[in-house]
Amino acid sequence: MGSNQIKDIKKGEDHADRRMSIVISGWPAVGKTTIAENLAKDFNLKLWNGGDILKMMAYERGYSSSLNHDWWDTEEAARFMNERNNNPNFDREVDDRLIELVKEGNVVITSYTLPWISDATINFWLQGSVDNRSKRMSMRDKIDINIAKKIVQRRDVENKLIYQKLYQFEFGEKLDVFDFAMNTDILSLESLIIISKNIVENVISSS
Repeated sequence: MGSNQIKDIKKGEDHADRRMSIVISGWPAVGKTTIAENLAKDFNLKLWNGGDILKMMAYERGYSSSLNHDWWDTEEAARFMNERNNNPNFDREVDDRLIELVKEGNVVITSYTLPWISDATINFWLQGSVDNRSKRMSMRDKIDINIAKKIVQRRDVENKLIYQKLYQFEFGEKLDVFDFAMNTDILSLESLIIISKNIVENVISSS
């Protein structure tokens, strides 16, 4: 699917009869989940991300993913991820399921891809430097800052390659698919949570 086709799909759909759906995208470790959790709580929305869908898919394939909260840290999860990495259809299936959730509404979803391939009520983009995102990952995951920086840089490269191959768009470039962009280097996540809540409230009141 080319970028023009993606834009045509987004323009061709109508928000009028749809319940609220919010997608938050951005670089790894930029704070997507933190903002999404707050929006979900304040506006009574269901929170989803790609990891949730992958866990469901693992369970459907016979893995015990739904039985263990820390399942991603297990050897079984590593086998599942190896299966996923060898099957390009995995990521498409994850996105297809998330697109259906967007259509159903009453959701806030963190996703790298959805703003380019679906039509949510509001699409947020979060920008952040490698240094600040590495600090956040280091604090969140309790790992050395230099290790965190290597992980962030590797994931940045991987994301751009994966989504260029799958959907032919440049992740992190040409952000015209987003309704609002916020920079986590300039304002704290606490401030951006307040801003994002105000945006959602105004969209609701205007609809």
